[in-house]
Amino acid sequence: MDHLKEVVILLAVAVVAVPLSRRLGLGAVLGYLLAGMAVGPWGLRLIGNVDNIRSFAELGVIFLLFIIGLELQPSRLWVLRRWVFGLGSAQVAATTLVLAAFGWGALGLPMSAALVAGLGLSLSSTAFVLQLLAEKGQLTSRHGRSAFAVLLFQDLVVIPVLALMPLFAPGAQAHLDSGLVLRGLGVMAALAAVVAGGRYLLRPFFRLVAATGNQEVFAAAGLLVVIGTALLMEALGLSMSLGAFLAGVLLADSEYRHELEARIEPFEGLLLGLFFMSVGMGVNLGLLGESPFRLVGLAAALMAVKAAVLAGLGRLSGHRGASAASLGLYLSQGGEFAFVLFAVAVGDRLMDAALSEELIVVVTLSMALTPLLVAVGGWAMARWSRDERLPDFDALEDAEEPRVIIAGFGRFGQIVARILRLRKIRFTALEVNPTQVDFVRRYGNKIYYGDASRLDLLRAAKADRAAVFVLAIDDVETSVRTAEMVRRHFPHLAIYARARNRFHAYKLMDIGVTLLMRETYLSSLDLARSVLTGLGECEADAQAAVDMFRAHDEATLLAQHAVYRDEAQLVQTSKEAAKELEGLFEADAPGNGAGDGRRRKAP
Repeated sequence: MDHLKEVVILLAVAVVAVPLSRRLGLGAVLGYLLAGMAVGPWGLRLIGNVDNIRSFAELGVIFLLFIIGLELQPSRLWVLRRWVFGLGSAQVAATTLVLAAFGWGALGLPMSAALVAGLGLSLSSTAFVLQLLAEKGQLTSRHGRSAFAVLLFQDLVVIPVLALMPLFAPGAQAHLDSGLVLRGLGVMAALAAVVAGGRYLLRPFFRLVAATGNQEVFAAAGLLVVIGTALLMEALGLSMSLGAFLAGVLLADSEYRHELEARIEPFEGLLLGLFFMSVGMGVNLGLLGESPFRLVGLAAALMAVKAAVLAGLGRLSGHRGASAASLGLYLSQGGEFAFVLFAVAVGDRLMDAALSEELIVVVTLSMALTPLLVAVGGWAMARWSRDERLPDFDALEDAEEPRVIIAGFGRFGQIVARILRLRKIRFTALEVNPTQVDFVRRYGNKIYYGDASRLDLLRAAKADRAAVFVLAIDDVETSVRTAEMVRRHFPHLAIYARARNRFHAYKLMDIGVTLLMRETYLSSLDLARSVLTGLGECEADAQAAVDMFRAHDEATLLAQHAVYRDEAQLVQTSKEAAKELEGLFEADAPGNGAGDGRRRKAP
């Protein structure tokens, strides 16, 4: 019953703290941390045994790594190798050296303790960083992908570090003995066996489970694979998280990937929140009360050093200023693996217990400060990205005289460009998002950075000599502003525009664009036609229904353009148009004149 009471307490504080933290713009992670601090042994003391809760809550991190593995096919993992082993190894090495030098020179730590402390503090929190990136929708951004690569290397480097630490213990032989070599070979053999077994056994296993048709059994099988692989890795002296990640990668190409993700994700969300609360409960507020300025100062110094090192490495690896700074901010905290390394270091007498306890508080404080730092940093990045000293736009001296200018090189603009390239029609592509420019260039596309709503850029792009302007900008305000600029200064240019919605379409119609295409309109009509034929109507009747709807909808769009600023009239004309369309379809139905003798089932 005591465990049930603890569960109720944790759920209650989470329900209060997390929405409040989200409302304040601080994210869910900080809410979980504060909730844990409130009910833990250093707060209201509503929860006593934090170690038991943390051991169970670590399943959340394991499930998180499994789901990440499911999203990462082996081919994509191979593509990331340069970032994992290049940027990741550079970050760990550089941060360890800087922090160890600081601990040895400024704090007077013994060299062994300084090195262990620097290495432990160089690691970041996989759970915190990935959760924050997911909340901000930045997992697929350039700094998000780089952060994941660094975190993956950190998870990998923990394995040899834990294996080699006993060699540096006082009195130990500082050379590789036969026992250690044999253990290393055993670990490599076990990893090879896991990979081979997972590749050839997991799919047949899930095929048998899926054949039962029982969803609960399938969910149980998924949990069995995740937890079983994690425990196997732990038995080998490796990271449980690495085992779960490996299991996910092995199933990433399977047909059961999405079903497994749907079954595991609810467990991952709940247990990950519990993990964050357990971290909050573990903060030694008593030690923090004794020397608050020292510990907060050390946490701030840790975050400043890691952010600076990572931002510098980010710039060297090709990130622009804001992206490199974001990489530093997200990875500036200590990680949960530091707790493990410090515990082993104390056991091997490489570090005393008092220093370990202080460093654990510093790591936990850095975790707690990360959501605040990211929130403030995000605000600063937004301002900086507007004022960042990037060139106003790329030099276009080498650009050919274009027949077409494409403004906005996302999915829409790229498809137009590919067709023009096949027809050997010269075009100039402009894109304002520097991250998108870098990404597209890596695939060999020629594209220029710059804001297409700027007159000087349009002149540099030779808009006065082009024939067509393709407006494929995603942001509505920028799209309208660009159309106005083109229409005012280059009236000879035919503007072919993409509209996100009807309101965007009305704005562009006000300007007088040559041709307007609503973003998902044609694909929706094509799908509707396919649905009708799939239900048994013949191709001609399905096409006739779609054509009737399209003609009526486009006529309605033109009619409503005159009244779209008047909401009452817009609502009234929408209702009238809907009734008129319904009447047209009823008149075309079987047994009603025009529809007789024509409508038939598909053969």
